[in-house]
Amino acid sequence: MNMTTFLFYFFEVVAAASSIALIFIRNVFYGALLLISCLLALAGIYVLAFAEFIAVTQIMVYAGGILVVIIFGIMLTTKISGKPLVVEHTYLFSGALAGLSLLGLFIFYISKEPFDTNPISSSTGINSLNTIGIGLMTDFALPFEVAAILLLVALIGAAIIASSTKTKKM
Repeated sequence: MNMTTFLFYFFEVVAAASSIALIFIRNVFYGALLLISCLLALAGIYVLAFAEFIAVTQIMVYAGGILVVIIFGIMLTTKISGKPLVVEHTYLFSGALAGLSLLGLFIFYISKEPFDTNPISSSTGINSLNTIGIGLMTDFALPFEVAAILLLVALIGAAIIASSTKTKKM
């Protein structure tokens, strides 16, 4: 077994274990941490599959942006109520049935799909990663930076609101 195969199986086990643990966890904060570990493991699998752009996008958008906002939302919600959020699992059978039927549909439609194994465009000779990178750094650089600054300001504001220090009123 070479190193690439070992890393693939390692990331696969981490993603599967954190996904399965996410089903049975009751604390929402720990669930968000398990979701982050699952998304990072998927990014590792994307890197091994030579899909670096998708891996970086997965880390930046999902693990870096959305889940951080979810964690701060959980921290603010528990600060207001004073107790941790707990999820009750009352619909296990119907959830498992819906999940298995969606998995069956997914497998059915993926098996019918013809996949193109040539990542290079036949007409231009430029792969899509170069096109996306050039577009992000030329035409869409300003919206990309504005969105990043907006997320940073929201993150700092949530951290200040969630902090435990209180100011004295005069």
